Amino acid sequence: MKPNTQQLKDLTIQVRRDILRMVHAVNSGHPGGSLGCTEFFVALYQNLMDRKPGFDMDGIGEDIFFLSNGHISPVFYSVLARSGYFPVKELATFRKLDSRLQGHPTTHEGLPGVRIASGSLGQGLSVSIGAAQAKKLNNCNHLVYTLMGDGELQEGQNWEAIMYASAKKVDNLIATIDLNGKQIDGTTDEVLAMGSVRAKFEAFDWDVIDIKEGNDIEAIIAGMTEAKSRTGKGKPVCVLLHTEMGNGVDYMMYSHAWHGKAPNDDQLAAALSQNYSPDEQDY
Repeated sequence: MKPNTQQLKDLTIQVRRDILRMVHAVNSGHPGGSLGCTEFFVALYQNLMDRKPGFDMDGIGEDIFFLSNGHISPVFYSVLARSGYFPVKELATFRKLDSRLQGHPTTHEGLPGVRIASGSLGQGLSVSIGAAQAKKLNNCNHLVYTLMGDGELQEGQNWEAIMYASAKKVDNLIATIDLNGKQIDGTTDEVLAMGSVRAKFEAFDWDVIDIKEGNDIEAIIAGMTEAKSRTGKGKPVCVLLHTEMGNGVDYMMYSHAWHGKAPNDDQLAAALSQNYSPDEQDY
């Protein structure tokens, strides 16, 4: 049985607490984008994806997900753990020596839920397209999901992949763009303006959906459900997810400053107080 809306919101708060505590503990990591995508990951793994129990690297007979902007590993790890892929207590090993939870996800440690090494930006979409085509060859009717950052679209490999996906009618793929308008050095417009991302994807013959409230669980579920309904119709689907970097922590929001910066003790306490849960289950 899928969690109800309140349960999803409660889990979102817990995941935010995980993110904040993980990066604080090692004074390293990327809280901004992780917090901005928390609702998306919770909705994806707890409501939207058709997943099998356990973890099978091939992913035949189930939906699979690839994280391209691997620096937001804190949210990925938290949601994987709280979705049953590995023990929640393992979150305490984030970014430590010999941990399976490296700063950017890797595969050689064998962490359940992670299918590719990511963090070298611009590559996740290419892998996702290959996986989607493999599903077709295997007569698997499930979907492939991927998440990319908007700053990541400044990488040229993406546009080769975007062109290929539409030309080859990879219509079992949903590529979501975290459209927060910020990256490590400033706004995306300041670093390298991209104009209309929607117009670009449409020009490459993708079906494009906007989720304007990208930090609202119900809006995400509604928008992604609509995206799912558009698969299998000859076009890959792009979801433009409008999020706020650092969402849920007032001093992190509306700035790129917390893209890759950990909170100190006082800042952590303030952030956790803004994400209080009476049912807190911190690791």
